[in-house]
Amino acid sequence: MDNGTRSELLSRLTESIESVRPGHPVRVAIDGPPAAGKTTLADELAVVLRAQGREVIRATIEGFLFHKAQRYQRGEYSPEGCYFDSHDHDTMCQVLLDPLGPDGDRKFQPAVYDRGSDTALRLPITEAGADAVLLFDGVFLLRPELVDRWDLSIFMSVTFERTLERARARGEALAGSAASTTEIERAWRSRYIPSQRLYFAAAHPADHADIIVHNGELQQPAWEIRSN
Repeated sequence: MDNGTRSELLSRLTESIESVRPGHPVRVAIDGPPAAGKTTLADELAVVLRAQGREVIRATIEGFLFHKAQRYQRGEYSPEGCYFDSHDHDTMCQVLLDPLGPDGDRKFQPAVYDRGSDTALRLPITEAGADAVLLFDGVFLLRPELVDRWDLSIFMSVTFERTLERARARGEALAGSAASTTEIERAWRSRYIPSQRLYFAAAHPADHADIIVHNGELQQPAWEIRSN
């Protein structure tokens, strides 16, 4: 295991992405629990790669949610609902992962859903360059139906208690009320953490990741590179 500064982590991850040459756009999964730092890392990597002249496609699992009624059909706090009913993997593969894959035409859509309005998105189809990099962040990305569609996978390892601390801090900053943090605590304890435990038991995501980033301390991360 290596450890260092944030910039050293980004440099090492960029090297790993650059080493992957599949002959089509590189599809990078950034997986991990909620509030593990997935989106932040993906955005940081995008800045570095673009500065090096790479075409970067940024997408997130949030763009492939089912509508709210389907997501919560088992109940608002159901961990099974979170794991099984939240994400439209078939469409995600159809419009994004497979077009960017080895037999794809590189014509893709980065999202099909807008969470704020709970409505479908009709984004234009875009054609990626053969050397593009897809940085895709989200939960449950190394489950069996998706694990083979990534050319490089990063798993963000953070304790559940640390993710809850971050979620509380984020909620306080946005809403500034005790009620909001109470609701966050309930959602984490009842839905999000149990759904991650279900995912770990069913899919063993850390065993499938090419890189594990231990992101408990944001400015002093540690990492394990399992492939180059």
